[in-house]
Amino acid sequence: MSIRVAKFLDVADGLQPKQFSVGDHEEIESLDGLDPIYRQLLDRSIPCIIGLLGGDGRVNMTPMWFDYEGATVLVNVATHRKKVDWIRKNPQLSLLIVNPDNAYHWLSIKCTVGREILEDDPDEGQRVTAQLDRIWTKYTQQAPPYGLRDPSIDERRVLFECPVERVATFGKP
Repeated sequence: MSIRVAKFLDVADGLQPKQFSVGDHEEIESLDGLDPIYRQLLDRSIPCIIGLLGGDGRVNMTPMWFDYEGATVLVNVATHRKKVDWIRKNPQLSLLIVNPDNAYHWLSIKCTVGREILEDDPDEGQRVTAQLDRIWTKYTQQAPPYGLRDPSIDERRVLFECPVERVATFGKP
């Protein structure tokens, strides 16, 4: 499955006809195939804004840590949070990553949950914990283990694997 990339015309190099509209499309096989000026947004410790339908039918937007592998976005959530039920009810997600140094340099991703893995799964649960530790280190620069588990409960996690369908890119760093 390939990922369709819409490349918006930006004004980084000056005004141009049809600016802010899609100038071109390309197909890539993996997020690794993105132009490096956009892939670096994925690799930096910039939280994404995740958009999903909430319980009242309106879009809920939350800043979150995320990760990716190939053509798949990885979203790791504590199982007791409402967003887990919302994702299960409507598994189509949108992510926006905005360069904190230049708001006119961004990347958006549309994906659908393809699979979920519970941290308690006897075969694959360790993958959930390892991925959580990896993003903990990416976003905090601290060594594992993940240090924000709720001490009042036995917090468990779920990892949503989300194949990417579409990407939009805009601007330059």
